[in-house]
Amino acid sequence: IEKLSPEKKREYLLNILNRPLRVCGMVKNVGEPGGGPFWIEEDDGSMSVQIVESAQINMEMPEQKRIWESSTHFNPVDIVCALRDMDGRSYDLRKFCDRYAWFVTIKSKDGVDIKAIERPGLWNGSMAYWNSVFVEVPSDTFSPVKKVLDLLRPLHQKKG
Repeated sequence: IEKLSPEKKREYLLNILNRPLRVCGMVKNVGEPGGGPFWIEEDDGSMSVQIVESAQINMEMPEQKRIWESSTHFNPVDIVCALRDMDGRSYDLRKFCDRYAWFVTIKSKDGVDIKAIERPGLWNGSMAYWNSVFVEVPSDTFSPVKKVLDLLRPLHQKKG
């Protein structure tokens, strides 16, 4: 960017800033399944923060597995979004997703494990080119129900 003319710098910065914004609440990682905040390298060599799911990580690569296992925070999908530009116009959200993002997951069909190609969901691939801010939120804001037994957790019990 240092080598750009003032006009090109302005154009570059406006392009970076004039995007939808997501503010994602993150809780301390206590081993729940799901994604978390990570720095990723884009195709053009730039870096961005993204919510990455475990299925997107090659756990056969020791370095990737180590990074995944050392993550300190988890995304409970507490997300606030700004979907309008500075003039109040709605963004065309299709311009801010990664159409080429995919990963291989293991799914079950009729009791048999199969490999499937999966497109990323809303908060990862579909928000790939949004401006993102990650903020820590209290852990008690997160009370997942992924299995029936999760309903026995104190946060799901009626009080008084």
